[in-house]
Amino acid sequence: MRFYLVVPALVAVLSLALSASAEIKTETVVYKDGDVKLEGFMAYDSDLVGLADSKAPGVLVVHQWMGLTDYEKRRCRELAALGYVAFALDIYGQGIRPDNQGDAGKQATIYKKDRTLYRKRLNLGLEQLKSQPNVATDRCGAIGYCFGGTGVLELVRSGADVEGVVSFHGGLDSPTPEDGKNIKAEILICHGEDDPFVPAEQISAFKEELENANVKFEMIVYPNAVHSFTQPMAGNDNSKGAAYNAVADKKSFAAMKTFFERVLATKE
Repeated sequence: MRFYLVVPALVAVLSLALSASAEIKTETVVYKDGDVKLEGFMAYDSDLVGLADSKAPGVLVVHQWMGLTDYEKRRCRELAALGYVAFALDIYGQGIRPDNQGDAGKQATIYKKDRTLYRKRLNLGLEQLKSQPNVATDRCGAIGYCFGGTGVLELVRSGADVEGVVSFHGGLDSPTPEDGKNIKAEILICHGEDDPFVPAEQISAFKEELENANVKFEMIVYPNAVHSFTQPMAGNDNSKGAAYNAVADKKSFAAMKTFFERVLATKE
């Protein structure tokens, strides 16, 4: 057995040096679904992936119902700072970015009613992530918010090859329970206890789907949290059904971080 002496002062100096030289690189990525142009966003740590023979785990980010916005781009940068290559996909199409809830609802409904199309767009995004030369294709996961939280569940129901997904205040319906058998990934659900948009019967059906398919999952419920609890743009009025909750946001991000540290760890 070998023992290593770690000098705290030296570790601190090295950490400062690395953080000083690190740079988060971002790119706009245009790709296609047939004739439909899609526009995603990539973020990664240049120091981590710039090394020869270096491969980093990848995380797909699925947007909420307003489409790909600065919010998802921020989440990509946060993931990149943790050492992941993050790619925010585009479900709606290049230039389709609703600016009000009515239009957002119409766009989201297109894909909620056509899960085949939704899954196709989700998998195209995953393909983009895995096609990056700095991504370890056997260590990929996905996260999604609201509409995107539903999306990551549809991604794994399609049989997508990912290690784990995290749904933040996503829809938890179970429209085709038999698709649970296609799930290969581990699932983390971060849910607001007072979310009025996710009925108890949907939660029960969702859990039953996963349990019947022997899917490994965990559901964390955050008290005093409603829908959109990770999103500052949702305001702070819980009576509206969607509102930001700083405590739940921080705790759910920490839960995601711990989850990915485990499921996306280097394989031996």
